[in-house]
Amino acid sequence: MNGSFRVGQVVGVPLRMHWSVPLLVGLFAFGLGRQALPVWTPGRSSAVYALAGVVGAALLTGSLLLHEAAHAATARRKQIPVEDVTLWALGGITRMGRPQSAGAAFAVAVSGPLTSLFLGGAVLGAGLGLARLAGWAEIPAVVLVWLGWANLFLGVFNLLPAAPLDGGRVVLALWWWRTGDRERAELVASRSGQVMGVLLVAVGWISVLRGSPGGLWIVFVGLFIMVVAGAERRRASLRTSLRGVRVADAMTSPVVTGADWLTVRRFIDEVALPAHHSALPLLDFEGRPSGLVQLSRLASVPGPSRETLRVREAATPLSQCAVAAPDELLSDALDRLTLRSGPRLLVVDAGRLVGIVTGTDVSRLMRRRSLSSSGTDARTDD
Repeated sequence: MNGSFRVGQVVGVPLRMHWSVPLLVGLFAFGLGRQALPVWTPGRSSAVYALAGVVGAALLTGSLLLHEAAHAATARRKQIPVEDVTLWALGGITRMGRPQSAGAAFAVAVSGPLTSLFLGGAVLGAGLGLARLAGWAEIPAVVLVWLGWANLFLGVFNLLPAAPLDGGRVVLALWWWRTGDRERAELVASRSGQVMGVLLVAVGWISVLRGSPGGLWIVFVGLFIMVVAGAERRRASLRTSLRGVRVADAMTSPVVTGADWLTVRRFIDEVALPAHHSALPLLDFEGRPSGLVQLSRLASVPGPSRETLRVREAATPLSQCAVAAPDELLSDALDRLTLRSGPRLLVVDAGRLVGIVTGTDVSRLMRRRSLSSSGTDARTDD
């Protein structure tokens, strides 16, 4: 996610934090320290309320992390590659590959909400038990009760049947299990997300009109769900259209390449400028692909360093690129594209680069198939 930076690891995958997380913590701390605690435990100093609010907000952020960590851990157990976990203003995102079975998709989807529900019940019980011993005036008891209810709400809200929420993933898994058609299940889940997004926007806007500022947050969440669900629906439609299509059907071949041992200066002058491409694959001394270099990355190399720096040192290594074989299904191969790999698929056969697939190639293929289908329909009508 743009605007995020790596802060460590969780369950063996990179953990990233978006710049909006401090804003999220601040909102939680304000709501607890300035609104909830003074009502439930009156008579304490502002400093006590502020400290308790920050502690509660930090614990809730940690709960969000546990929710996403459960997704990541379950995905890894199911042999699903996980790219990273990112915390941001609306909670968290776990980026991973597509599950290969409905059972795996279901297990990954429910792991997060079940973690939140279990944690919420345990913390709520601890808070209520502490309150009985110390009385409701004790701030730690109130913080625990607040944290418990927040986790229960998080678990229930995420089970709403709307992609990209976990409940939408559950709908996808169940529909996939029932019909055996993953692409159709993805369409169903994305449609439910769009409907739920519209309902949330409507509910939030009505709340605003009735004088509740919190309705704006509901509107924002609904808009986010609508946008993401719409994007997932377009991806699902694309996969349906590409059903049965092989990588070789879409790839561009031959490919313009450059030697990875050239200096950046020579590569720019002899390869990049004549090629007119924004990224170029690299080949090693034996003619095997070694990576992909972005021209924007070369442009950032200081002038003096261009004379000595090898272009492979400024490139994305092959291990981090999206690679596919010519006879693979294109829809499966496109799932390997990530922010790290970029929007290009290198096609390798027997260790040799035989083609490349870009967004332009896929669009061109879709236009050809559309024209072919239109022509067939016209001949049928005749």
